[in-house]
Amino acid sequence: MEERRQTSGVRIGDLLSVVGAAVAAVALTAVLGSQLAPVHGLLANVLIAYVLFLVVYAVLVWLDESGPVVWDRVIAVIVQSGAFLLVLALASVLVYTVIKGGRAVVHLNMYTHDMAATSPVDPLTNGGVLHAILGTLVQITIALCITIPLGITTALFLTEVPGAFSRFVRTIVEAMTALPSIVAGLFILATFVMALGFDKSGFAASLAITVMMLPIMIRAADVVFRLVPATLKEASLGLGAGQFKTVMNVTLPTARSGLMTAIILATARGIGETSPVLLTAGFTQSLNKNPFSGPMVSLPLVVFEFVKSPEQPMVERGFGTAVVLMALVLVLFVAARVAGAQDVAKRARRRRRRAAAVARVRSLISRSSDA
Repeated sequence: MEERRQTSGVRIGDLLSVVGAAVAAVALTAVLGSQLAPVHGLLANVLIAYVLFLVVYAVLVWLDESGPVVWDRVIAVIVQSGAFLLVLALASVLVYTVIKGGRAVVHLNMYTHDMAATSPVDPLTNGGVLHAILGTLVQITIALCITIPLGITTALFLTEVPGAFSRFVRTIVEAMTALPSIVAGLFILATFVMALGFDKSGFAASLAITVMMLPIMIRAADVVFRLVPATLKEASLGLGAGQFKTVMNVTLPTARSGLMTAIILATARGIGETSPVLLTAGFTQSLNKNPFSGPMVSLPLVVFEFVKSPEQPMVERGFGTAVVLMALVLVLFVAARVAGAQDVAKRARRRRRRAAAVARVRSLISRSSDA
């Protein structure tokens, strides 16, 4: 009987093969670089070592296993190496940013003051990015208020009303996903500011951000709505509900968690934009609470302006602002995921627990009144 191949779990033999192949690859790279063909540069040596690692690992697995198993193990190592490389790149960016901006983010004034009365050579105990934090929150809130209803309704139209026009709209949406951000900023600058005569403001920046977020929101929501089981909608229609009630009571509740993911993707696209904000809202060092009048900056724009300064305190403030931006994005994403996790079943269980708690309270009140 043929032995069943194990496709999950980690065995001691597999771990020893990986470690042995890694040690052999490092040793062979050292010999190759020092004796046979001198290779200069860390990246070149790492690439050579990785190729040698794959070859040695394949040979070690081939000594004990058959051909298909060898391919499975080698492909698994390549995939896991790619995942490790992505995690390493992300971790390096985060760690480097935190290290460079660590001296700035520890000061409370970073979150309670703006830069109106601070010069580039002032110490980190002066000034802050309150104006950028408020500007980012205001701009992304306005953009979400426009993007969410418009994106969801457009995605529902593409899913629920198939036809030639919906195919045309889907093509336009897919083309807009590759729209450069500078073009979106120029579009709002030319139409909203120059043609209509409005001033540069946070609202104009929100419109430019909306242009960037909307295609992402529509495409992601369209995919989510397509994943809703057709049997659920057919059952609702079969029970006499119309298309509007089916969408409101079946499609939207079923796709809630997926829609939150779509909102997260759209927010990630818009919250990091710099050039549209610079073109449509301008730059200011002071706090502006009115999104409809006067320049209003965002955190990415402040990072861009600070890190290009020749003064070291401003550079450190720039990296500290980047840390604040990452923390803000993390908070928004966690809040969105928590809200998206509340599906229909969880809400029903929460209603039952609330009803049970109310019944217990009423029972205790009735008993106390009888006594």
